[in-house]
Amino acid sequence: MLSQVAVLSDIHGVLPALEAVLAEPEVRDADLIVLTGDIACGPQPVEVLDLLTGLGDRVAWIRGNADRELVEYRRGLRDSIPDPIAPSAAEQLREDQVDLLERLPTSLTLEVRGLGEVLFCHATPRDDQEVVLVDSSLERWGEVLAGVDPAVTTVVCGHTHMPYTRLALGRLVVNPGSLGMPYGRAGAHWALLGPGVQLRSTRFDVDSAAARIAEGSAFHQAAEWADYCLNARTTEHDAFGIFAPHDGRGPTP
Repeated sequence: MLSQVAVLSDIHGVLPALEAVLAEPEVRDADLIVLTGDIACGPQPVEVLDLLTGLGDRVAWIRGNADRELVEYRRGLRDSIPDPIAPSAAEQLREDQVDLLERLPTSLTLEVRGLGEVLFCHATPRDDQEVVLVDSSLERWGEVLAGVDPAVTTVVCGHTHMPYTRLALGRLVVNPGSLGMPYGRAGAHWALLGPGVQLRSTRFDVDSAAARIAEGSAFHQAAEWADYCLNARTTEHDAFGIFAPHDGRGPTP
């Protein structure tokens, strides 16, 4: 049983955000760091993967939909990706890094003190890009959790870049938010599990990070990307407007 687990989700290839969170004492002292997907698709994919692989078995990895798309692009299984930064990220990756992303599991179950059996995934336990939100209906949660082992008492997911905790059909659901592409509020968002749940946000020098990304990234619009994403210019209202129709309901007002 693990006493404490740090959950880092949706890093999106942002090295300064990752470095800031890894420097947090609670992350350094955690028994395990779990990555819940969308790790490399961003301006600094090579550097982010190198830093994480250097941590060895302190890290458990889960693949997100954006990671899968990078692999598919490099393997010639698709000729485009909707995210404009994704082709650049895919082209930067070394072959061993593509192999790493290809091998990653889509979910992982661990026992965490105080929380019991915890299932970690990217979007939902059954799909890497399915949408559930903090205000999704219980009927919707019933659909996406239908195949989960009854022994699982906590589900941790990412994908929507907005942190929350909620109870859904007797299970605690946790979304740590995003390290590198936060929606609604700036900061590198993550979660600490055990014995309870703490939603955490690490502040770092956004201007310095954006300048570093603009200078060092191969993506030709890296400066604009960094300004927009690190400053969380996608508001909560924007994000709900984008995601809500994919949650089986109409557009938000």
